[in-house]
Amino acid sequence: MFAIGFDITPVSHEFDDEIQSIIDNKTKPLGALGELEHLAKQIARVLGKDQPKISNPKLLVFAADHGISAFGVSIAPSEVTTQMVVNFINGGAAINVFCRQVGFDLEVIDCGILKPLEGVDGIIDQRLGAGTAPIHRQAAMPLKSVMQGMEMARERVEYHHQQGCNLIALGEMGIGNTSSAAAIMATLMEMDCIDCVGRGTGIDADTLKHKQTLVEQALHIHESELTDPYNILACLGGFEIVQMTGAMLAAAERNMLVIIDGFIATAAALLAVKINPNVRDYMIFGHQSDERGHCLMMEHLHARPLLKLDMRLGEGSGAALSLPIIQAAAAFYNEMASFSDAGIEI
Repeated sequence: MFAIGFDITPVSHEFDDEIQSIIDNKTKPLGALGELEHLAKQIARVLGKDQPKISNPKLLVFAADHGISAFGVSIAPSEVTTQMVVNFINGGAAINVFCRQVGFDLEVIDCGILKPLEGVDGIIDQRLGAGTAPIHRQAAMPLKSVMQGMEMARERVEYHHQQGCNLIALGEMGIGNTSSAAAIMATLMEMDCIDCVGRGTGIDADTLKHKQTLVEQALHIHESELTDPYNILACLGGFEIVQMTGAMLAAAERNMLVIIDGFIATAAALLAVKINPNVRDYMIFGHQSDERGHCLMMEHLHARPLLKLDMRLGEGSGAALSLPIIQAAAAFYNEMASFSDAGIEI
């Protein structure tokens, strides 16, 4: 089957010296703003060196169910996915609170929860099915669903781009999705399953061992099919992971910054980078999750998280909390006086 292509322009380094000079000549000691300086340089590379500004930031939460959740890998049943989606729509979840606090516009996308929320306002319908198949028994979805999900994500990102958005953040909701993410991690990073599978929603030691066994089974039965990112998604992915992957690639294609959230979103980032390595330079990593394996993912991607708060909630919560830091980096670059502006001689 023909794979969807993403035409992502490599981030230019042509003006790196000029950007660095602007940063270095602000009224501060060299390097005194630490990671904010690296972040400002990335923002200027992507959005332009002359007054780069974050406009109309949008946080997209992709929701879907996973067949493996029916086999005892989580403390919560699949029905909780739908219940949390309703909570998002009603404004009562952590992500709602954080988005209101920092000024993120939140959008909730149904990629394939078990039952559609008919007649409910405030949710975008991009359903690929009623949850995936259990990955330890069969492929999660047909390859055509991967392609369809990628195209849906691209269309949604294009809509926001047309509305003047130049930064999106990505979050997710899906009981069982840490199992899929761990399987994807183990495949792409060629690691043992035990180093990738974590406690997710807070499972006990026996449940963790069971979860590791099921993920190992998934990797074994699909071993011959795990030949490229699209087939990996078809065999091991979730409908929300497919669309997050597509959204990352589509945003980079439109020269937009992308904030990556935690473990699930970073699994999608691994896939996106495998599909088109140029996407990596558009990614900002909001935080380092407390989920087992996330720090290893970050090291693999040479990523430096903006926050490390021992969070493992998902929903895009870490990505949301990072927005003020990103805005601060752009603001100091644009507004802070230079030594010559301030009449300071050193």
